[in-house]
Amino acid sequence: MRQSTRGVAALLLGTALTAAAAAQPPVPPVGNPLPVTPPSVSPPPPAGLTPPTPKPEPRPTGTAATVNNQPIPEVAVYRALRQVAPTNHEMARKEILNHLIENVLVDMYLNALKVTVEDKDVEDLVNELKKELVAAKKDYNKELDAMMLTEAEFRAEVVAQLKWEKFFKDQAKEPALQKLFADNPDVFNGTMVRARHVLLNPGSDPAKQQEAAGKLRGIKAGVEAEAAKAVAAAPPNADPLTKEQIRTKRMEEVFAAYAKEYSVCPSKKEGGDLNFFPRAGAMVEPFAKAAFELQAFQMTDVVATEFGYHLILVTDRKQGAPKKYEEVKEDVKVLYAMRLREAVVAQMKPKAQITINPAPTYPGSTPGAAILPPPPGLSGTAQPVSGTGQK
Repeated sequence: MRQSTRGVAALLLGTALTAAAAAQPPVPPVGNPLPVTPPSVSPPPPAGLTPPTPKPEPRPTGTAATVNNQPIPEVAVYRALRQVAPTNHEMARKEILNHLIENVLVDMYLNALKVTVEDKDVEDLVNELKKELVAAKKDYNKELDAMMLTEAEFRAEVVAQLKWEKFFKDQAKEPALQKLFADNPDVFNGTMVRARHVLLNPGSDPAKQQEAAGKLRGIKAGVEAEAAKAVAAAPPNADPLTKEQIRTKRMEEVFAAYAKEYSVCPSKKEGGDLNFFPRAGAMVEPFAKAAFELQAFQMTDVVATEFGYHLILVTDRKQGAPKKYEEVKEDVKVLYAMRLREAVVAQMKPKAQITINPAPTYPGSTPGAAILPPPPGLSGTAQPVSGTGQK
């Protein structure tokens, strides 16, 4: 099944992708993904009894946000939110809504460029999907209902998918792909780093941002001071390797303690540990760029992302092996698509009028904190289009 079909098939075939992401390139998991709510399994009814018909889940109403006066319905958020454990609904909603807003901005950009698709192409893709559903022994209309999708909503997702695919093919010429490969060896050779981080979320208030940055720099100084004290307390005859082992061990212990105390990322439970991650496709670009510039047991200064301020400690690094372009061409295309999307969003978002409405209370939801958002971005391969002004 071709890539575009897989994107929309995810809506109905029950994969981890959501209706929110159908019109865009695949989104890899972040370093510390939100826990997914496991499906409930009911015991079989006693012999001779007919199981009761499950009560239909109410479709959320209202508008979650507007982008240049275009509404994003709350049901679009809820489709993705149903895959997340209720205790993480608040923090997940921020990420989902951000992705939906970006989807709208991308579609507006494509509309401004007059990117269109033929009705026949839409029909062919829907029919291809229906065949996939038949093979999976699923009913098209029932799957739409289960996803809280109307036929019109689903076809709109298909149109958006095809428009993006058409635009991407026009942009992703061979010279551009080969340049991306040549300029980013760490992305494609399999190099990985492991890191811990402390995340603070000061919002848009400049005073709180300054306070958060100062707090993170204070944590950095505290980690360095404790590591220096541990080395100073080492036996006088300790060799340099032993002293370095003492230093790094103490750094990690103290950093982890600070993360558990102050970080607002769910990784705080593991002392901020994000395990190994690649240069692209797992963390937002400012975070990944800063981490990959360090060697093991070096710390960044304050790193700002759209989800807050970070202090990063790299704890390990696995160097990859050189690759030939032909070996990783499909990976290059995926990264190019991600960065192309991010370039479009970067041009559109500052000019857009975006209003986010208060979140409704879903059953079982509890307050949470924002986690690292998916995937990386790039400055400009697409051309600017006019906007409506920042609100």
